[in-house]
Amino acid sequence: MARIAGGDEAAFALLMDRHLSRAVALAQRVTGSRAIADEIAQEAFLRVWTRAAAWQPTARVSTWLWRIVMNLALDHMRKARPTPLDDIPEPVDPGEDPEMATERAALARALDAALGGLPERQSRAVRLCLVDGFSQAEAAAVLEVSEGALESLLVRARRALRASLADYAPAEAG
Repeated sequence: MARIAGGDEAAFALLMDRHLSRAVALAQRVTGSRAIADEIAQEAFLRVWTRAAAWQPTARVSTWLWRIVMNLALDHMRKARPTPLDDIPEPVDPGEDPEMATERAALARALDAALGGLPERQSRAVRLCLVDGFSQAEAAAVLEVSEGALESLLVRARRALRASLADYAPAEAG
């Protein structure tokens, strides 16, 4: 970070190579849009470049970056308004069995509904750890909670998800 603060473009490029795809994935998970996630990741890396001198070595660089991405994504979601395009379903893969595609879509809707029914902090904890692949330590840092508090969030979330999805059964044909 000291090199980046000093204007070292090679150090910044290395940081981007290592973390860009995960930054985009995190932003996309929060916003639901790849295009918006790309913009958020760009803004996050711009902030890293312009504010590198503000980084404190008490946190890992990646943790600082994830916090920036999460804050930008959450800010976007607070400001976002739904558009008619949001209601258009994703196209089905022509190579996929239609019955399996329908079942997979139903499961995805049930899971999204169950995650949406969780309190916001529990939902974010689950998405960071189980969907985005963050370690518990990284997720705790991004959410600005202790690892014990994160574990508590995950335990409560898993319990609630288990209860929400207990009656889920994919639709039977016919």
